[in-house]
Amino acid sequence: MGIIILGFFTLLLFLGVPIAVSLGLACLFAVGVTDIFPIQVLVQKMFNTSNSFSLMAIPFFVLAGNIMSSGGVSKRLVNFSASLFGHVAGGLAVVATTACTFFSAVSGSAPATTAAIGGVMLKPMAEKGYDKNFSGAVVAASGTLGLVIPPSLTMVLYGVATGVSIGDMFIAGIIPGILMAVVLIVVESVISRNRGYRGQGRTTNKEKMTALKESLWALLMPVIILGGIYSGVFTPTEAAAVSVIYGLIIGIFVYKEVKIKDLPKLVLDSANSTALIMYLMISADVLSYVLVSEQIPQSIAVSILGFSSNANIILLLIIALLIVFALFLNNSAAMVLFAPILFPIIVKVGIDPLFFGIIMTMTLAVSQCTPPVALCLFVACDLGKLKFEELVKEVTPLVIALFILVGVLSFLPQVVLFLPNLIRH
Repeated sequence: MGIIILGFFTLLLFLGVPIAVSLGLACLFAVGVTDIFPIQVLVQKMFNTSNSFSLMAIPFFVLAGNIMSSGGVSKRLVNFSASLFGHVAGGLAVVATTACTFFSAVSGSAPATTAAIGGVMLKPMAEKGYDKNFSGAVVAASGTLGLVIPPSLTMVLYGVATGVSIGDMFIAGIIPGILMAVVLIVVESVISRNRGYRGQGRTTNKEKMTALKESLWALLMPVIILGGIYSGVFTPTEAAAVSVIYGLIIGIFVYKEVKIKDLPKLVLDSANSTALIMYLMISADVLSYVLVSEQIPQSIAVSILGFSSNANIILLLIIALLIVFALFLNNSAAMVLFAPILFPIIVKVGIDPLFFGIIMTMTLAVSQCTPPVALCLFVACDLGKLKFEELVKEVTPLVIALFILVGVLSFLPQVVLFLPNLIRH
C-alpha cells in the first residue's frame, strides 16, 4: 500500500499536479487497486475532517493577515523599528528583522511577512548602499518568523492534527520566535560590519514616542489574541474571528488605508488561500487514515526506533528528515503529512508533544528558505527582481544560524516550555 501511494503520488507531482490533489488521487488510486475498504469511506472521512470547529481559525487568521498587510500596518511597524534600531551597524537590516518580528504577531504566515516588510524595506536598503541580494536574504530569512511567533497557521494545523492545545502552541512559540530574531540580528550585524553598512542617525525620544503611538494599534493585536485565549474570554478559533474585526477597525477607521471597495478582493484572496490549505488538510488526513489502516506509521516508528531509543537522538533524526522532506514540500503540506505519523513516535520515546510541535514548526519555518521549494526566497526574488541563485548564497549564513538554533533548542525543552509552564502554575 505504501509503495503504491508513494509511487503514484510521485508520478502526479512529476506531472505537475498540485500537492493537495496528488495526495487525494494517490489515496483514491491505492484504495481502488487494493480494495481494502469501500471508496465511500474516504468521502465520509473527508467530510468529517473538514467538519472541525478548530479549522475555522484558518480562514479568519488568513483574512486578518491580509487586512493587516493592506492596512498600513507594515509601514508603521517599520517606522517604529527604525526609531529603535536604525542607528546601529547594519541598522536597516536590523530594522527589517525587527519589523518582521512585530508583523509576524499579526500575520501568521511566512510568505506574507516577507512580502509585507520586503515591500517596504528593500527599496530604502538599496538606496542606502546595501547589496540587493543581502537585503532580499534578510527579509526572506526574517519572514520565517511568521510561522513561529503567534498566531501561526502552521501551529493551528499541528494542533488540529495531533490534539495539542493551539493556545499552548501560541504561547510556547513566543520565546523561540524571539530567539530566532536575535540570532538573525547578530548574524546580520556581523555581516554588516564587515561590509561597512552603517546605521542612521539616532532618533529623539519624541520621535520614538510618535512612532510607538502610530504603531500601537498593530502591536496590541497579539496582546488581545493571547490575552483573550488565556483569560478564557474566547477560544483560539474565536480569537481568529476577533482578529478580523480588530483588523477591520484599524484598517478602515484608524489608519484609514483599507477602503470598503477593497474588502471583496481581500475576502476572495483569503478564500483562495483557505481553500488550498483546507483541501491539503483533508487530503493529508485521508492519507493518514489509509496509512494507519495498513499500520504503516507503526512500521515507520519501529524503523526509526531501531536506530536508537534515546529521545534526543530520535528528535535530531526527525529534524534531519523534516529538513530533507521540506526541500520538496511547503510547510503546510509537510505539517499535515508528517505530524500524525511522527506523533506516536515522539510520544513513545517520551518527548513532550507541545515541545515537539514547536521544534517541528521552527524546522519547517526555516525550511521556507531552503530551495527548491523556498516560498520566502521566491517572494523576495519577485519583490527585489533578484536572481534566485544569488539570493540563495546570501541567505545561507542566516539559514545555517537558524538551524543551529533549532538544534540547540532541541536539547533545551525547559526554554521552549518556560512560558506555558509558567502560565499553568
